[in-house]
Amino acid sequence: MKPIQILLMALIVISCTKQTDEKADILAIKSILDEQRKAWSLNDIDAFMDGYWKSDSLKFYGSNGLTRGWEPTLANYKKRYPGKAETGNLNFIIDDITKISDDAYWVMGQYHLTREVGNAHGTFLIIFRRIDGQWKIVADSSC
Repeated sequence: MKPIQILLMALIVISCTKQTDEKADILAIKSILDEQRKAWSLNDIDAFMDGYWKSDSLKFYGSNGLTRGWEPTLANYKKRYPGKAETGNLNFIIDDITKISDDAYWVMGQYHLTREVGNAHGTFLIIFRRIDGQWKIVADSSC
């Protein structure tokens, strides 16, 4: 085989591997979001928070401004959503998942809560990073 043919074959293999990796990343991220949806709908805020990076560097930006850290974010969720009437049933519409870098994606979408206390809906932009081999939400802007 000529060197140019070997180079072209290598580029094709690399390209296919990257596409496969990206598809696997997106499937993993969607799976985390689905687990969060299920946990929320069961009023299990602790399990919902498993999708977030358990770090003081986590950032959540919502109607009350910026919250820094996993613990304060958990506390805010529990305060605003104390029971099943408030959490209700959660559904997502994922509008876009875009790779930012080898270990980061952003996810844009919509959330819809069907609840006893009145339905709620809005949009979100979250950033996932691969940390120690696991995808975690490191930043969330929901409104």
